[in-house]
Amino acid sequence: MTQAKTPSQPPVAPRRPHSFTRHGITVTDDYAWLKDAKWQEVLRNPAVLDLDIRKYLDEENAYTESLLGHTAGLQKTLVREMRGRIKEDDSSVPSPDGPFAYFRRFREGGQHELFGRMPRDGGEGQIVLDGDALARDHKYFKFGGSRHSHDHRLQAWSADTKGSEYFSVRVRDWATGADLDDLVEETDGGVVWAADCKSFFYVKLDDNHRPMQVWRHRLGTRQADDTLVYEEQDAGWFTHLHESTSGRFCVIAGGDHETSEQRLIDLANPEAPPRLVAAREEGVQYSLADRGDELFILTNADDAIDFKIVTAPLGSPERKNWRDLIPYRPGIYIIDLDLYAGHLVRLERANALPSIVIRDLATKEEHAIAFDEAAYSLDTMGSYEFETTNLRFAYSSMTTPSEVYDYDMARRTRTLRKRQEIPSGHDAANYVTTRIMAKAHDGAEVPVSILHRRGLKLDGAAPLLLYGYGSYGMAMPASFNANRLSLVDRGFVYAIAHIRGGADKGWGWYLDGKREKKTNSFDDFAASARALIDAKYTSAKRIVGHGGSAGGMLMGAVANRAGELFAGIVAEVPFVDVLNTMLDDTLPLTPPEWPEWGNPIESETDFRTILSYSPYDNVAAKDYPAILAMGGLTDPRVTYWEPAKWIARLRATMTGGGPVLLRTNMGAGHGGASGRFDRLDEVAIVYAFALWAAGMAEAGV
Repeated sequence: MTQAKTPSQPPVAPRRPHSFTRHGITVTDDYAWLKDAKWQEVLRNPAVLDLDIRKYLDEENAYTESLLGHTAGLQKTLVREMRGRIKEDDSSVPSPDGPFAYFRRFREGGQHELFGRMPRDGGEGQIVLDGDALARDHKYFKFGGSRHSHDHRLQAWSADTKGSEYFSVRVRDWATGADLDDLVEETDGGVVWAADCKSFFYVKLDDNHRPMQVWRHRLGTRQADDTLVYEEQDAGWFTHLHESTSGRFCVIAGGDHETSEQRLIDLANPEAPPRLVAAREEGVQYSLADRGDELFILTNADDAIDFKIVTAPLGSPERKNWRDLIPYRPGIYIIDLDLYAGHLVRLERANALPSIVIRDLATKEEHAIAFDEAAYSLDTMGSYEFETTNLRFAYSSMTTPSEVYDYDMARRTRTLRKRQEIPSGHDAANYVTTRIMAKAHDGAEVPVSILHRRGLKLDGAAPLLLYGYGSYGMAMPASFNANRLSLVDRGFVYAIAHIRGGADKGWGWYLDGKREKKTNSFDDFAASARALIDAKYTSAKRIVGHGGSAGGMLMGAVANRAGELFAGIVAEVPFVDVLNTMLDDTLPLTPPEWPEWGNPIESETDFRTILSYSPYDNVAAKDYPAILAMGGLTDPRVTYWEPAKWIARLRATMTGGGPVLLRTNMGAGHGGASGRFDRLDEVAIVYAFALWAAGMAEAGV
């Protein structure tokens, strides 16, 4: 943002009332016109956006610029600080596969990743994909998948150049460094190679941006000649692919937010039809790993709310043949399983803290890897190789930068392979991470992870940024994020509310924050804010709320329900127009989202439930905190018109407070800017707004 001399007048979106009646209830939407009727075309080509809509979005961007332009110097300082904490020529720990070890790295000053490999035991590396070079001719560039063929001769890779998440797949020759003539467009970005490396499988997105079809592409042929392998008939189901743990199969994984179904394609016989593992049953979810003639299946079948692990014979894997291996244990949520030739690895979470449990499949002995901090993040990282005793995992906390370990599952020894470097320096002893429990309206205890400078006085004077999400069963890990230090070093407390709707305390924690129980998520967030106030970490009107996507819905709902607690609210790509979106079954995500929010088309109860909390529909004539909404023009997930309509209605309805600002990235989608440094510009805007809302954005801060 550049310096602005005087704030401009806020734009006034014209009211063009559009009314509709459903289930006998009439709803009037004054700003429906902000949704371009040809939105599908806009995703592919933003230049075709309706001129009236473009004019309004440009005016909103100019208004935001005029109010926050005075923070331009602060934003540059923030970017400089955040960039100073990034090791610019960072590299992943090479991952061995046969004669090579594959890696990703950045060059000094580079925005995008480089993909390469080196001899397995060390030596000079070779780069096959240079993201900076590939991005040179595009305003937006983002890699999708990148996967080498089993014979190590070819690299399939994909990229999105508009921000619309339509990925084009190409194939590069390791020997020549040139792409083959093959071009496969409008995919979800992933590929799985056949064993003979002459073809690969991919998922094609339909005109409504839904992944419904699996195709096989034979090298040297046109996409028009590809073979349709599988097509999902339910518009509410999405389909994705991955390679099985042993590498023998391509797994077609389909499902919505409540039910799943998987099929296997034998990669040694890629023309054979996919084999169903277990037929879909409403409410039953499962995922699988394979070893020899046995499948290991993670599932919630038989009311195993926090999931269990069963085995089944590969030859007859249907439900009736499932046998418990790791039984369901209430309160211990099995997040994921990973399988190796001799070991089963499971990632578990109990009491909002994760652990890794390793089972020797020969002796049936188990042991765990866990850590002692009050709040931390732990993840397994997978491997190209199946016949190995090496497990790679990553650990961090809100004070401890990420560490990558190789762990010998047989010897039970660990080797530190990488510690995240902070070039500008970081002393964990200068910071404190802790956790409190907030009591919700119904007595539920909500964990809140906290980061602050050591020596903070608990007198309520500190400003605080409170982050939340609370949807889809996604947990918010208490992991390290170097960017946050720019707020914390300025006296902010940083907190994460592990609210219902996420799976931080198990799958039941998720179920208690969805559909008719969705408002628990919003009330948990407000309860977390009040608990932080009661514990003297901050005070009312000193808190800035922050969330994105479904977490942006959280921000909109909290602004309506408990806005008096907040000095400011940042809603990135916010899902705030919930009712209208769930009523539009042509939108990419709507049918798959019905299990999460309800189907207001068919159910009057769901209609009334969503209408009761949808942030856009519940904007009221009252004071609101300062609000910054950020959208992306080519976002296929949360469409640009959701934040645009929300801000228009807020500005027309609220009686005081504010201001309310809209910033639309006219050249990006759901993830914002694509380059790692360009993304820092957007983080700096969020942080500058938070500092401004807290009265701390003066020059030199």
